[in-house]
Amino acid sequence: MESSHNTPRFAWLKTVFEAADVDGNGIMLEDTSVELIKKLNPTLKESKIRLKFKEIQKSKEKLTTRVTKEEFCEAFSELCTRPEVYFLLVQISKNKEYLDANDLMLFLEAEQGVTHITEEMCLDIIRRYELSQEGRLKGFLAIDGFTQYLLSPECDIFDPEHKKIVQDMTQPLSHYYINASHNTYLIEDQLRGPADINGYVRALKMSCRSIELDVCDGPDNEPIICNRNNMTSPLAFRNVLEVINKLAFFASEYPLILCLGNHCSVQQQKVVVQHMRRIFGNKLYTEAPLSSEVYLPSPEKLKMKIIVKGKKLPCDQDILEGEVTDEDEEAEISRRLSEDFSREPKLIWLCKELSDLVSLCKSVQYKDFETSMKAQNYWEMCSFSEAEASRIANEYPEDFVNYNKKFLSRVYPSAMRIDSSNLNPQDFWNCGCQIVAMNYQTPGPMMDLHTGWFLQNGGCGYVLRPSVMRDEVSYFSANTKGIVPGVSPQVLHVKIISGQNFPKPKGACAKGDVIDPYVCIEIHGIPADCTEQRTKTVQQNSDNPIFDESFEFQINLPELAMIRFVVLDDDYIGDEFIGQYTIPLECLQPGYRHIPLRSFRKYAGMTLWSCALMCPECGSGRPGVSCW
Repeated sequence: MESSHNTPRFAWLKTVFEAADVDGNGIMLEDTSVELIKKLNPTLKESKIRLKFKEIQKSKEKLTTRVTKEEFCEAFSELCTRPEVYFLLVQISKNKEYLDANDLMLFLEAEQGVTHITEEMCLDIIRRYELSQEGRLKGFLAIDGFTQYLLSPECDIFDPEHKKIVQDMTQPLSHYYINASHNTYLIEDQLRGPADINGYVRALKMSCRSIELDVCDGPDNEPIICNRNNMTSPLAFRNVLEVINKLAFFASEYPLILCLGNHCSVQQQKVVVQHMRRIFGNKLYTEAPLSSEVYLPSPEKLKMKIIVKGKKLPCDQDILEGEVTDEDEEAEISRRLSEDFSREPKLIWLCKELSDLVSLCKSVQYKDFETSMKAQNYWEMCSFSEAEASRIANEYPEDFVNYNKKFLSRVYPSAMRIDSSNLNPQDFWNCGCQIVAMNYQTPGPMMDLHTGWFLQNGGCGYVLRPSVMRDEVSYFSANTKGIVPGVSPQVLHVKIISGQNFPKPKGACAKGDVIDPYVCIEIHGIPADCTEQRTKTVQQNSDNPIFDESFEFQINLPELAMIRFVVLDDDYIGDEFIGQYTIPLECLQPGYRHIPLRSFRKYAGMTLWSCALMCPECGSGRPGVSCW
């Protein structure tokens, strides 16, 4: 690709070689040369570097364990030059082997969508990413520096502006999606898995703002956290509160909701209250709701506050304890397991002290929307099973959206998900449901959507819902199949250019070390926006597969849309998962961008490699994105 040895890259590589050549004779041991190249490019495999040296020496009809300066430069250039990046550089620079400050400025403005760029800003980029001292001094960016820049955080597909709080946090709590966990204390399945305090640690460090505590009577008058259908390895309630108090605002300063499942005797309920008041102190929000208000307070007003969701005694009765319905989902699981669906929710005793801890999130039973809109107070909320929420969403989609404009609603997974599999949160976000509880311990596409969605707005655990789901006068149905009234659709252009360093899928062994990758682009959102397209398969190339394919999508409700990139290994037995990345459409950066793939791992995704997608075209209202 670079025919001349008088290029900036060759001059830089000679300098690197000579600095490592302690004898100064222009020859190094192969082992030393391999280590040096790996230091310059850590993603390269040692076996591939050694093979390249052998190929070069074989072409010269010599085989030795020593490498010359020219062979070192040739091997590095062949191994580390990505042709798609090189051709882009040549195109931008008008056939030069490097970019100067003016070339870089043009690239940033025309392709990357950067505004108010200056020459000094471009020179700063060159100083930070150019590998050669000569290039940094003279102000040019050669191929290796340009490659590093394209794979740097500055060229990440995720807009860094959205890593900060960018949304209005002064609206009512009901106007936000809230990051929520289901049975937070479980780290395996719903029946046999143990309770583990790390479930709370994991959730809170991932900005979860709604966690669950199922509290039962324990020995020595000390309440415990456990699943009543699974009494193995209970946790001391007091210890769990200590962890929550320590990490409640570790990842977000916005309010934390504790969904309290109370299964304690009145005696131990009072112990629960004592522990919560002592450990949480003034973080605990217990102010009585104002009858003069019609909406919940805002996340901004509730910063650093812990809110208890639970049952409450009637406010008009001056009693020390009383009966309330036990509507927790565990009762549904018990009914499912016993196949006794006729059993009514039982009554439980509730003491006044515990009732008084509940302020803004009083649990009430859902009857119908007509009753709720007439009689429900703004500080009351309903919990829906997955099955019930799905039925309501299908039968009354507009009413569900309107209900959620004012009231909080919580959706929890079906009792049949004993394996801790996850529901599709998008189905319920489309209806405006704020608190969709997820099994954090179970990775997969559904958890990818959930994790990706809450990356936005600084990862604070609160995402402002679309205006059509907040405005009193707006009309929106979750089953919308076309253009949303009052919302301008946008066209998204995506070009998948290439990928790098794809590993062999975990557990795959049929094809040896080779893989045949392809990329799926999924759009998730309202039904009208849900679609999927894929690239062709690139045969037997895991190091730098070139896809070079463009796609176009019409997005009818951009505020609620996500794009999920999935890399798979094409196999006649079954396509194996390699990695994925899910991002809200609103967080995309236009231009040439790279995507850090994530792979399945217990509890959370793990960044593994860089994948690149590119697309210099622009869409209607939203720029295109080109991905590496």
